[in-house]
Amino acid sequence: MRQEERGIFKNVDKTLVIIYLILVLAGWLNIYSATYSQSHTSIFDLTQSYGKQALWIGTAFFLALLVMLTDAKFFTAFSWVIYGIIILVLMFVLVAGSEVKGSKSWFEIGGFALQPAEFGKFATSLALAKYFTLRNLDLKKFSAKIIPLLIIGLPAGLILLQNDTGSALVYLVFTLVLYRQGMPSIFLLAGVFVIMLAVFSLLFDKFWVIGSLCFLAVLVALAVRRYKRFIFATVGVLILAIGFSLSVDYFFEKVLEPHQKSRINVLLGKTEDLQGSEYNINQSKIAIGSGGVFGKGYLKGTQTKFNFVPEQSTDFIFCTVGEEWGLVGSTVLLFLYLFLCIRIILIAERQRSDFSRIYGYGVACVLFFHFFVNIGMTLGLLPVIGIPLPFFSYGGSSLWAFTILLFIFIKFDSKRLQLV
Repeated sequence: MRQEERGIFKNVDKTLVIIYLILVLAGWLNIYSATYSQSHTSIFDLTQSYGKQALWIGTAFFLALLVMLTDAKFFTAFSWVIYGIIILVLMFVLVAGSEVKGSKSWFEIGGFALQPAEFGKFATSLALAKYFTLRNLDLKKFSAKIIPLLIIGLPAGLILLQNDTGSALVYLVFTLVLYRQGMPSIFLLAGVFVIMLAVFSLLFDKFWVIGSLCFLAVLVALAVRRYKRFIFATVGVLILAIGFSLSVDYFFEKVLEPHQKSRINVLLGKTEDLQGSEYNINQSKIAIGSGGVFGKGYLKGTQTKFNFVPEQSTDFIFCTVGEEWGLVGSTVLLFLYLFLCIRIILIAERQRSDFSRIYGYGVACVLFFHFFVNIGMTLGLLPVIGIPLPFFSYGGSSLWAFTILLFIFIKFDSKRLQLV
């Protein structure tokens, strides 16, 4: 048995495993602190969220072991099958799922709930890696981008139908994997331009926005006046940009839900709603700021104890860290996540297999997006879209899915000399 165990964990990157364990256990302790009650003092009390999280952690460790026991070639050989199963489950949840907080994206089993959207992330990473290893694609060509974007867009679209915009937005980050595969950076710049144009169109009068676009187009046309095709392209982009700017208000008013519009207006400073949509963010900032440099101490957070911050064990768990562990504890947590993402990228680059490398970039992108957006929204820097802090927030679905996502990559890396 000992020989078999040595075989399972041979060449495993211990740094990734240690960071994973620190985040999971620290998250559990903070969930306990966020929901602590003197009438339920046992951290293993299954009637409380921290007791259920203990159960999720135990099963997550079992899933990690199961992944490590599985032949790495299983994941490469059955990537399409795993992706297909997840797509079918995402379709099925639209029909037979339960609605939680307005999103029909959960299966309820007994007293527990499971969210298939979380598992779509590792399935999409596997499918993208499989597709790129089957074909030598030149992503400078438009036709080469269609299938990868469909692989990303299909689960995202199904999740949007479940009315879970936050989870669907996570899938956009997979487009960053395409840049590692050679997609021109002009598309990334175009994405940034579209976001900036949307913000300016909501903030300023359309006359000034369109005038600024025309002025910018003239400057570009003068710079490329020797090349007629670039001038025509500039005019075409200008027309599209003006059309997009004029359509932003319609999309904002007719497509977005009231709570989504309210959150965007608060973020852009157009409205103030301290008792409504801004309440969570305001209380979050108060909790984090009240922690000072070293924090109030474990189990001593007053904002936490009096439940001023809703969802403090899930989406807003970083508030507990800021209040009880202060700037020092928050900084340590931030560096842990940054180090985790950088470590994954460095390990991805040492892979001999294209499949492992592409999958690794998918893992890094998903984890970074979750970490960046979750902490950004608790600080009031980004809209509240309701996504968990990886390995840290309460929830079985997210913990299981992130564990599988990471440990498949750890398995690939441990077998990198055999996978080519």
